[in-house]
Amino acid sequence: MITLPTDPAYHLAFDALAWATGVGVGVVLYRWRLKEVTAQVARVADGGYFAALVVGAVAGAYLSGSFTFWGQGVFALAHSVAGALFGAIVTVELYKLARGIRRSTGIVFVGPFAAGVAVGRWGCLFAGLPDQTYGTPTSLPWAVDLGDGIGRHPVQVYESLSMALFFLAFVLGLRVRADWAMRYGFYVMAMWYGAQRFVWEFLKPYPTLIGPFNHFHLMCAGLVLYGAVMIVRDRATLAA
Repeated sequence: MITLPTDPAYHLAFDALAWATGVGVGVVLYRWRLKEVTAQVARVADGGYFAALVVGAVAGAYLSGSFTFWGQGVFALAHSVAGALFGAIVTVELYKLARGIRRSTGIVFVGPFAAGVAVGRWGCLFAGLPDQTYGTPTSLPWAVDLGDGIGRHPVQVYESLSMALFFLAFVLGLRVRADWAMRYGFYVMAMWYGAQRFVWEFLKPYPTLIGPFNHFHLMCAGLVLYGAVMIVRDRATLAA
């Protein structure tokens, strides 16, 4: 078992590092591969688009994160990356539907999101038990003690490594201008994030809603379904 030094203040430090990483990655990928596609997105992404994105992300983040706390009897505001992604997708897709926009517009967010999550999840880990994102008890050699003497799954590390792996695959896809990365990158990212997070949720002590599934399971299943449906729809449009 690995004993870790924990402090809720670490969360803020890693949040800042995650944002800085995301911005830096975004700038590098834009200059390297995404100038052309970003210009295409900019033609349809007006002020209303970004307003919808911000409202959805903020509402989704705090509703989802706080719901997790409330379900554990902790009545406080909290935010969730999964909730932010889910909320942003809902409001942006509704906005695009109202405007008649059918193309994917999220490519510029793929790299920053994946890299940001890979870094930021370490803040959740070192924030310790008060963060309410810890894993269930385990006797595995890499179990972490967050201050209560109980070895737990480092679910934050699992997610960080999963998203780092996706980020590497995405960069390699951009390098060869693979269709899955250049055209469907955002949808694939939503599917990957949803699928891996769905698995890790079984290793968290969150209250369930339906059978063995908590509300994050349901959101993550929605993300996987969303990505698959959008790819199929786009391919059908191209074939028509």
